[in-house]
Amino acid sequence: MTEFKRKLLSVFLLAFLLNWAWENLHSNLYLHYSGGDISQGVLFQATFLDAIFITLMAIFFLKVRFLRRNIWYALVFGVIAGMITEIYALRIGWWGYSELMPIVPIVNTGLTPTIQLGLLAYITYKIVGMKSPSF
Repeated sequence: MTEFKRKLLSVFLLAFLLNWAWENLHSNLYLHYSGGDISQGVLFQATFLDAIFITLMAIFFLKVRFLRRNIWYALVFGVIAGMITEIYALRIGWWGYSELMPIVPIVNTGLTPTIQLGLLAYITYKIVGMKSPSF
């Protein structure tokens, strides 16, 4: 397996573990998912999709020297993606927040889902060592 593929596999596995923990810890901040309960199956699906997103984003961070040298951009891109996802999901009723969810002013999205992708991508990339040689 090449170094590039090893990095991507490491990113996916770590992103999956971090997102699994995050999803389970903040699931009580939601009321429903598509009108139903928030089950472990729903949390697994969300975790898997989050890990895929972080892994796909990692391709750019591994291939583009500027991004490799500025890992903090993962925070920016991830937060923007989280915000867009939350706005869309709330608008079409995929999920709703409980009264415990802290809300980000102006955009009116939940704080924990808004920062999740950015923060966990950044942590994942730092741990995996995305600043290593270019591919």
